Amino acid sequence: MRLKFWGVAMAMASGLVVTGSAVAGDADFTLVNKTGYPIRSVYIAPSSKKTWGNDRLGDGILENNRSRLIKFSNRAQCEQSLNITFDDDGSEVEWDDFDLCELNKITLKYNRKTGTVSADTE
Repeated sequence: MRLKFWGVAMAMASGLVVTGSAVAGDADFTLVNKTGYPIRSVYIAPSSKKTWGNDRLGDGILENNRSRLIKFSNRAQCEQSLNITFDDDGSEVEWDDFDLCELNKITLKYNRKTGTVSADTE
């Protein structure tokens, strides 16, 4: 029994044991582009404020039917909106009220003719 305790203590000291609270700040998610158009930029802001932060894609383009891991660790404000800029025509579209603390994947859909936005979440 003493050996088992010592192993657990050593693992905790070295950071090998991950508990629920250690992962609590992680609200990363996978963004899937099913809009039909390449995405040039992705901005995230609290749903209540719409103060857009930095472009989460950086220099890359998220092509249609592709996905990208988006890093997000602000668990203090889980409810977030997304602002997307399309690469082909520079237009912007918003998706509102995603609980980033509760989901792992967002699949964006967009009908440019009607202006309808939708999303599937997991």
